[in-house]
Amino acid sequence: MDFKQLEVFVSVVKHESFSKAARELFLTQPTVSSHIQNLEKELNTVLLNRNNKTIKLTPSGEILYKHAIYILNNCKKAIFDIKEYSGKIEGIIDIACSSIPETYILPEFLKSFCSNFPDVRFSINHYDSQFAISEILNERVSFGFVGVKPSNNQIKHLQIASDELVLITSTDNNIKNENGYIDINELSKLNLIMRKEGSGTRRLILDTLNKNKFSISNLNIVAHVESNESIKEMVRFGLGVSFISYMSAVDYIDDNKVKFYRVKNVDFNRNFYFIYSKQKVLTPLEDRFIIELRNYFNLQK
Repeated sequence: MDFKQLEVFVSVVKHESFSKAARELFLTQPTVSSHIQNLEKELNTVLLNRNNKTIKLTPSGEILYKHAIYILNNCKKAIFDIKEYSGKIEGIIDIACSSIPETYILPEFLKSFCSNFPDVRFSINHYDSQFAISEILNERVSFGFVGVKPSNNQIKHLQIASDELVLITSTDNNIKNENGYIDINELSKLNLIMRKEGSGTRRLILDTLNKNKFSISNLNIVAHVESNESIKEMVRFGLGVSFISYMSAVDYIDDNKVKFYRVKNVDFNRNFYFIYSKQKVLTPLEDRFIIELRNYFNLQK
């Protein structure tokens, strides 16, 4: 058993795929298969079930996986400690991000982090909040920045920012309002542009309206859109109105491209969260990333 075999084994388990593991490790798929076969032959056991085109751990595989993670992380820690001693910390951190954190929260933090650790690299993947949580649980990515508080007790979450949803309209759309506040029943008279399923913004809209006894069936939804930028442009040209994060709309509001309203007596405040799996054994670099994030956002341990 050698280090490369364990690295290949862990990668296959993480991706549930020989081909994806091969791409991650810059190996051919036959080489990956050979490493797994040699490992199973050496241990005289089957580590992976390969039935129905899915790859799952056998009981023996589960035992080895726990030890492999421990061994690989200890090796990474040794390398990290040596490089830290010599003043050079490097590595790659995989991050899953939903729309708002990806655009309006993460860049400024990464700028601060990279100024202290310029040799660290990042792989940032765009997912909606729910899928980001799924990727964290499957350990396909290390960390996530999302707009939904995870309900899964296997996810550790840290609140890093707050915001609110506002209703944006074109500048020539004159909704009945009182000092910028509209009655919730006015929503049924409007053409609404909604984020797609899985979005933290969409979930907050529907949950909040339900709590305030407003039937979702009364909404006239004319489009489901994934991109906040597309939504702002659609609203600007009068296709409809939309609830959107104030953080993402403030540039259009300040430039008088759209108007915005709040709903009277309805709380559309929201939070953004940094998440990772409680079961994950953190590498030294990942542990340092969390320390720097806590310091940057003034989070207590």
